[in-house]
Amino acid sequence: MNPGPILFVVSVTMIAMGDLMLIPALVGFLGGTQDYEPFLESAGLTLIPALLLYLIFRRPGIAIHPRQAFLITTMVWVVAGVSGSFPFVLHEHISFTDAFFESMSGITTTGSTVLVGLDQMSHPILLWRSLLQWVGGLGFMLMAVAILPLVGVGGMRLFRTESSDWSDKTLPRTRDVAARIGALYVALSVLCAFCYWLFGMSAFDAINHAMTTVSTGGYSTSDASMGKYDATGMLWICTLFMVLGSLPFLVLLQALRVGPQALFRDDQVVFFGGMIILVTLLGTSMYETGSGSTVRAWTVVTFNMVSTITTTGFVSTDYSLWGGFFVAAFLFLMFTGGCSGSTAGSVKAFRIQIALKMLSTQIKKLIHPNGVFVVRMHDRMVDPSITSALVAFFFAIGLTVIGLTVALGAMGLDLITALSSAATAVTNVGPGLGDIVGPAGNFAPLPGLAKWLLALAMLLGRLELMTVFVLLTRAYWRG
Repeated sequence: MNPGPILFVVSVTMIAMGDLMLIPALVGFLGGTQDYEPFLESAGLTLIPALLLYLIFRRPGIAIHPRQAFLITTMVWVVAGVSGSFPFVLHEHISFTDAFFESMSGITTTGSTVLVGLDQMSHPILLWRSLLQWVGGLGFMLMAVAILPLVGVGGMRLFRTESSDWSDKTLPRTRDVAARIGALYVALSVLCAFCYWLFGMSAFDAINHAMTTVSTGGYSTSDASMGKYDATGMLWICTLFMVLGSLPFLVLLQALRVGPQALFRDDQVVFFGGMIILVTLLGTSMYETGSGSTVRAWTVVTFNMVSTITTTGFVSTDYSLWGGFFVAAFLFLMFTGGCSGSTAGSVKAFRIQIALKMLSTQIKKLIHPNGVFVVRMHDRMVDPSITSALVAFFFAIGLTVIGLTVALGAMGLDLITALSSAATAVTNVGPGLGDIVGPAGNFAPLPGLAKWLLALAMLLGRLELMTVFVLLTRAYWRG
């Protein structure tokens, strides 16, 4: 295991994080306050060691091998989380535990927070939270396109493209795909910000919410989240861009080139859209409108359910007060997620789709023991190795949630708080359930050890679990 390429990529990550800190520093400086100083200090703490590592380990023609990709992927997210915590410590004067939790929640686009009083916080720190999620969403999307298919994690090899090959021959193609995805990501963010501004948000709030909507992150500039902008039109704008952020960006690029029919030809997109329609219609039928209108009920239910399905985590109201059906529904919706190659986290639509097809195939085999049945997706047979990886992924996510729930319960948390905290961290959704971590709550009251475990769970969930679990095996380090 040659550490040179690994440390070189780490140094590039740190340089990117340090440069990113200069944006809120500039905002603070132009605002005429001293809020820019913590960001300049944080940038110095990040850039100085980063530049040293870069100069030491920079080599021409560095090649990254599949085995190194596991360690690089994990280290990039850990380093980004650590360096991202510096501004929270220096600006908000919170503990490193809380700062790392907030930073990891941001960079993994989870959206859980320990900060209160967001409405009174300065613009630079609010912008920093949004930038973390925006960069994290783009970073994960590129990782899902270029790295995860390469190492075959959790069935992601099903979506392997030319951009997944890191050889010298196809590297220009990889860069071209990454550039197009980045351009589309920026364009959607700008369009989303314009729509928010058009519907009544201030320019600053519109920019911040656009970054955390398209990245399906869910950080807001207000403690009330989207409840502060509870107009019907605003919620539908947010719903639209949460869905767009949850679609495969490669398919979106194809749709821009050949037309919207590209979306309807993609099995995963069709399944994801059908799942959203089915769930929201069921939720609306169960919602008690009281004296409100049906349109308003449909809007509120659709917004909050889509926010959970897409792992964004915005809330417009405390949906845990809607009754037992919705508490159970939102808990299970955490384990859905968007499409592969999107900014969304959780299980992903394609895994649920293949699992249902595997169930159907197994039932047919029981009825016709001598029959030959295969699981197909995108008009081709799903390789048995992919279904095996899929089963392993489902077992890993279930085992992780159970183990984390037990650990949190041992710290004195009640079952709903422990289970929903574990689930929302692993699936990168954001808010949990119950009075403490629910839509109207906050993760600040949790014990310090619980926050470290949840931050680790966010990392595990964002990196598709198996990417990190591989590093815990003796076989990996022995080669």
